[in-house]
Amino acid sequence: MRSRALAIDHGASVGRGTGLLRASGPCYAGRIVSYHWLRALHIIFVVTWFAGLFYIFRLYVYHVENAGKREITDLFEVMERRLYRGICWPAMVLTTLFGVWLWSRSFSGYLQSGWFHVKLAMLVALFGYHFYAGKVRKDLAAGRCRLTSRQCRLINEVPTVILIAVVIMAVVKPF
Repeated sequence: MRSRALAIDHGASVGRGTGLLRASGPCYAGRIVSYHWLRALHIIFVVTWFAGLFYIFRLYVYHVENAGKREITDLFEVMERRLYRGICWPAMVLTTLFGVWLWSRSFSGYLQSGWFHVKLAMLVALFGYHFYAGKVRKDLAAGRCRLTSRQCRLINEVPTVILIAVVIMAVVKPF
């Protein structure tokens, strides 16, 4: 089995690190990938995804509260579709892409950490929330959604709880 060596170039001559990971060995000759850029892109798309998820059920609250007003609900359906398909979906895909890319850099290291298992469980819950939001969107558009505005308000808090858990796991790494 061939070994791979990674060295971090901290840019000592400039006083600030570049954060470039230089991979050496037969599989990585000459390839330079920045861990910090990957992490930054992952965080940007996490923020974008959460922004969409925080807002989607707020739109559902207004949609449900205006159920008898076709002109208003038509507008909400357009807003919900654009938010879900145009922001939530691409942000979820890009968050996943950059997250898996980061994970692949130290696969076994992450799997040995208890905090990472909790983070993965929270991500499964977040994916479930995302897909449930899509189902509710379709149900609202078809006129078969049975959620009350109060239920939508409560469901809207789910991503906040998930975000708190994920950030604590990723930053504090309590175990």
